[in-house]
Amino acid sequence: MNLGMEAIPYNWHEQIINLLAERIVVVDRDGIILYINEAYCEFLGTTVEKAINRPVQDVIENTRMHIVAKTGQKELAAVHPINGSEMVANRFPLIEDGEIVGALGTVMFRNPEEWRMYKTKIQNLAEELNYYKTKVEKDLKSKYHFNSLIGNSTTFLATKKLAERISANNSSVLLIGESGTGKELFAHAIHNNSMRASLPFVAINCASIPEDLLESELFGYEDGAFTGAKKGGKKGQFQVANNGTIFLDEIGDMPLAMQSKLLRVLQEKEIQRIGGQKSIDVDVRIIAATHRDLEKMVEEGKFRQDLYYRLNVIKIEIPPLRKRIEDIPLISLSLLKKLEGKFYRKGIELSSEVIKRLMQHTWPGNIRELENVLERAINVLDGRIIDLAHLPLYLRDQELENNCVNETNTYIKPSTPSTIKPHLPVSPLKETLAKVEKEAFLNALDVTNGNKQEAAKLLEIGKTSFYEKCKLYGIN
Repeated sequence: MNLGMEAIPYNWHEQIINLLAERIVVVDRDGIILYINEAYCEFLGTTVEKAINRPVQDVIENTRMHIVAKTGQKELAAVHPINGSEMVANRFPLIEDGEIVGALGTVMFRNPEEWRMYKTKIQNLAEELNYYKTKVEKDLKSKYHFNSLIGNSTTFLATKKLAERISANNSSVLLIGESGTGKELFAHAIHNNSMRASLPFVAINCASIPEDLLESELFGYEDGAFTGAKKGGKKGQFQVANNGTIFLDEIGDMPLAMQSKLLRVLQEKEIQRIGGQKSIDVDVRIIAATHRDLEKMVEEGKFRQDLYYRLNVIKIEIPPLRKRIEDIPLISLSLLKKLEGKFYRKGIELSSEVIKRLMQHTWPGNIRELENVLERAINVLDGRIIDLAHLPLYLRDQELENNCVNETNTYIKPSTPSTIKPHLPVSPLKETLAKVEKEAFLNALDVTNGNKQEAAKLLEIGKTSFYEKCKLYGIN
């Protein structure tokens, strides 16, 4: 059975050639046309009979076929100006017994309209690719600089100065501070002020990723590593952050098993994907953050001591808002400017009574809580001045609470008006405590914009207990 060209009927050849390439030309080593199909001749405004046996440069404008037939150098996807348009041509030398005997030329597009159609399609794809590329690059860039960190208090300025001073080196940084103090902003600023500023900045919240997914998120996995694994595998965030900075927020919530693997990365500067056999070198600067007492966790065996020392090369403690009360007016002004853009408003101000009340509050949720209060106020604001009436109830009631406590923190019964008020009904203590507890849960969720994990941290209870209580009190 003949499996060569001889098996194909001769009268099929022309049809096959036309289907494979609409325009085709073959020349000998001197550039004389030996074959040209009708589709090409139709485009050139000639006929096969007139074109055959003529020099190719006399028939095809701007051709290079005779040059390829001499040099033996193929030319792929070459732009070919012809008939007032630009075609894309491929040119191949034909070689027999080691010698160049001629050349084959094909044109990839049948007409100028088709070229424009493909060009438009490719352009659209290129623009779409560029959009996603820019988006990814933007997502991997740090957003904040040191001038984004607002405050003039002595404690805050000292913290900011220390962060600026150490940002230029490559040492690991451990940011300590309560939830909402701005640890992530400090991490962004440190990266932006470092030699790695133009390279990736990747932020990972260790508390928000389920334990069974954390390893694949950080280190990636190979093709077929587990059921449901993405075809071709997946890069981990350490690979994505290579040569840049990785910010590990809530490092205190990282499981012990993952702590061991993270320690190896810090020591060996290499990772291994799930299901992979080879190690991959990575060069990243680590900035870790937590609101937990890591030293106490080390003593309790909940955090590896060797990892703690690796991370704690430079420790920066970010002061809570209650220890920098004098910064509240300045921070509030900055937050209002940010919120004005979100609500398409301008010229919003705080009344002097509101500023005073804000400075009286202890801010367990820190700057995050302050922003939440201001956003809530703008939502109910009709004019331009935020007054006491626009604040949440727990801040409006603060003055009464303050007036009920003397300098020695002893409760003083408020003076009653001359008219005798009826006694309020007394509920069982268990019922009263449940009401207060439910109110505390709702308040914590309000402060954290509904983030249950953050609310549990503010209340200093475990996530499981928090979810159980929410279910008990019907809080969705």
